[in-house]
Amino acid sequence: MIAYPVRTEDYHTGGEPFRIVASPPVTIDGATVAERRMFAIGDAAVDGLRRVLCHEPRGHADMYGGFIVPPDDPGAQFGVLFWHKDGFSTACGHGTIALGAWAVRTGRVPAPDDGVTDVVIDVPSGRVTARVHTTGGRVTAVDFVSVPSFLVSASVTVPTSRGPVSVAVSYGGALYAQVPAADVGLAVRSSDLVSLIALGREIKAGLADHPAARHPADDRLSGIYGVIFHEQVDGPLHQRNVTIFADGQVDRSPCGSGTAARVATLAATGALAPGDTLLHESIVGSRFVACYSGTSEVLPVITGMAHPTGTHEFVIDPDDPMTPGFVLR
Repeated sequence: MIAYPVRTEDYHTGGEPFRIVASPPVTIDGATVAERRMFAIGDAAVDGLRRVLCHEPRGHADMYGGFIVPPDDPGAQFGVLFWHKDGFSTACGHGTIALGAWAVRTGRVPAPDDGVTDVVIDVPSGRVTARVHTTGGRVTAVDFVSVPSFLVSASVTVPTSRGPVSVAVSYGGALYAQVPAADVGLAVRSSDLVSLIALGREIKAGLADHPAARHPADDRLSGIYGVIFHEQVDGPLHQRNVTIFADGQVDRSPCGSGTAARVATLAATGALAPGDTLLHESIVGSRFVACYSGTSEVLPVITGMAHPTGTHEFVIDPDDPMTPGFVLR
């Protein structure tokens, strides 16, 4: 039985929501965040809380959030289990940016009025950093320092209703398929969104059993998480994208872990050199700026900003037949 009310602190990063549960009223067992994710997937109470907070009428089909959990060891300030309408994800860059802003704004991680503070967070795919910039006591930007990212395959052909589609697959904390929108006769614009969602689902399903959908070292990280449709705006290093992730969810932000995957692809193909920056724009016009460090491995650094949208105290009426909620898509 989950104890209610449940308090959340809500943010958005580039338009994409992130609902933070600082004190989840459920037991989430495991020695590491990766183990806690596997526990959460199979536990009725944890998954039930996700459904209550994510599904309608308290959320919606494109809701996103996270449960704060203990870190793997004292090297991180805290851990987080990311969730969406279909379950628990391995990575979330926009959520990491929101968590960095939240940790500093709430005083959970002390920060100077002027300077840069590292908020180290354990996530299911590893250890990441939200590098929080403050000026005059205000959070002004957050760098998401991702896990090492890499190209899995430069070209995989997937049969679709629009004909064979060639996609690149890269890892940026999760596995992403990437395809130029023009290759499938579409553009990254709201008028094409229904078609982009449908095709994103097709491509993800078409890759389900492909070797490129397997993580080479940890099968818990396997599976294509999202499909990124991208296009150039003002040259090869200014791109617009929309990421269709999970089962048809649309990322309103430029997608943090998806941007890490794009950085890995562009670095591997020689389109993005060390010291270059990628201006990555979303379907709603929000922007991340990305670069990478490293020579033997690519470590993406993605800069964005998150803002609070409110706090909630969610309750459950014991007579409510709509518990734990529903989704219409």
